Amino acid sequence: MSKFYVTTPIYYVNDVPHVGHAYTTVVADVLARFHRMLGDDVYFLTGTDEHGQKIERSAAGRGMTPIALADQVVQRYHALWKRLGITHDDFIRTTEHRHQQGVFRIFERILARGDIVKGRYEGWYCTGCEAFFPESQLVDGKCPDQGHPVERVAEESYFFRLSKYERPLLEHYRTHPEFIFPETRRNEIVSFVSSGLRDLSISRTSFRWGIPFPSDPKHIFYVWFDALANYVTALDYSGDRTLYDRYWPADVHLVGKDILKFHAVYWPAFLMAAGLPLPRRIVGHGWWLRDSAKMSKSRGSVIEPNALLDEFGADAIRYFLMREMAFGQDASYSDEALIDRINSDLANDLGNLASRTLKLIETACGGRIPEGDASVRREADLTPPTRAAFEGLVSRFKALDFSGGLAQVWTLVSAINRFIVEKEPWKLANDPTGKETVGPVLYQAAEALRIVGLLISPVAPFAARGLWRQLGISEDPANGDLSAFRWGLLPPGQPIARGEALFPRVDKKAYLSRIPEPQAGTETAARPAAPSREKEKKVEPMTPPASEVSMVDINEFRRIQLKVGKIVAAERVEGARKLLKIQVDVGGEVRQIVSGIADKYAPEALLGKQIVVVTNLVPATIRGVESRGMLLAAEDAGGAATIVTFEEAVPPGSSVR
Repeated sequence: MSKFYVTTPIYYVNDVPHVGHAYTTVVADVLARFHRMLGDDVYFLTGTDEHGQKIERSAAGRGMTPIALADQVVQRYHALWKRLGITHDDFIRTTEHRHQQGVFRIFERILARGDIVKGRYEGWYCTGCEAFFPESQLVDGKCPDQGHPVERVAEESYFFRLSKYERPLLEHYRTHPEFIFPETRRNEIVSFVSSGLRDLSISRTSFRWGIPFPSDPKHIFYVWFDALANYVTALDYSGDRTLYDRYWPADVHLVGKDILKFHAVYWPAFLMAAGLPLPRRIVGHGWWLRDSAKMSKSRGSVIEPNALLDEFGADAIRYFLMREMAFGQDASYSDEALIDRINSDLANDLGNLASRTLKLIETACGGRIPEGDASVRREADLTPPTRAAFEGLVSRFKALDFSGGLAQVWTLVSAINRFIVEKEPWKLANDPTGKETVGPVLYQAAEALRIVGLLISPVAPFAARGLWRQLGISEDPANGDLSAFRWGLLPPGQPIARGEALFPRVDKKAYLSRIPEPQAGTETAARPAAPSREKEKKVEPMTPPASEVSMVDINEFRRIQLKVGKIVAAERVEGARKLLKIQVDVGGEVRQIVSGIADKYAPEALLGKQIVVVTNLVPATIRGVESRGMLLAAEDAGGAATIVTFEEAVPPGSSVR
């Protein structure tokens, strides 16, 4: 059995949890659940960062002590994690005794190696980021990361000899290219370290809310030296070390890209100086944006997750967060996108499929899983697409491509729907010559749905359990096995329990009409960040007259990301004569694209074709179906489109120049 230790950053207690905290923690939970289902020995840590000047000031502004503020906010995290179905094994607080003792032990090891020196610090300090910045990095007199105000600090300080570890860090990045993910973040960190590291101030004397230095109590530890140690102090590093010996080093540190420097530069340098192993991987994910900017309380654009949970439930929110963001990149939040994803993927695709299949079993098979026959339980028409979805999700989740993995599952959902349409079990049930066939057909659909429930369990655990209950399975899919594909495990003869729809549709117009616009400086649950997609502008011709075509330079052209894609599934968009919904493998993920080529191409004729895809196009919703890209096609004088293909096979994901 392999071990898997995953951590979130520990969250500041100066304010209530928001959707950014929820996102990181849901990602960690999905990884933890996924690896448990692979059979790994999993340890999942989250917690709170409770020291520092920012918290001291925030508490004073509310007329509270820092620990009282921390206690209050921590309860909100516990309550939110429970509602979201977070399955953490531990919750570390930096005000705990075990943490303080662990910080002391790490400091003593670094001190013994001669990497702590006393001096004087003078420079610009951002209380919001709890970070120092040289004057050359300030932007309009504010910190470069978040735009917070900075203040001049001059005080006696203890310094960590960070400069000593510049070369060792660069060597580690070189020999362990997987250490920082994604590659763009790795390149940023390598560039930062290559530009030169200065020794780091690790103590403060201008405020008191922190862990005091063991030998010089007028100093307290700089909050990042204190906070980063949580990943080992939670494993009882200063105690009997049983957990530490079992789980360290961490397999994945999940952090937002804004705090990647602290985790990918400071933290490994501290560990090197203490003679401790480095984590295996540090993952810097993107931001959730609103109006093309990071969500901000001061801008009134923070999304409060409890309100979303009240409205849509945990599974819908978890699914949206994991499906909407291409992991490692930024993603835009809007209420329209959330509701479209719920209605399209969850209510229409999966929910209707489950209801339809269960209703057919109810009417044609007496409400019991049909017997089918032994050959169907070993191998059947739906076995290949089900196996492909299983293997696709597992491989992509291992590669941290959560959106791509879920796209594989929804390709299977589409395949099951097509299978039912093609086999027409409702006709077979009423045809004396077809009654022997209806059982095997519906067994296949039900068994494929069983596997869908297994695959979505890490992301939508409550709905997965509900789907299995409807199929008559009493076990929890969270205890299922993702280590190998197995078809035919659904026992024939067991009664189903159809019940209510897994995902009811959301009335988008009604919901948006009752969500108020936020006032500046206030939090909001959810609101439209852009005009409703129901009221899209009329699409203008893509090609202007020749006289109006302007020239572009090579740099502008390079902004367009063209990749080779392979069509793996295609179907018509309901109610739209010209539109096809196409699933395209663009290398590492499957993209859904809506294209107006149904006049010329039947869906089945497109399977396996290699095309050119614009992959960095802003997602759009067309007839209620999301499109994440555009295929290239030539248009003749009559308006008929011919897709661009290749004479020879090219690997999906290859760049087109």
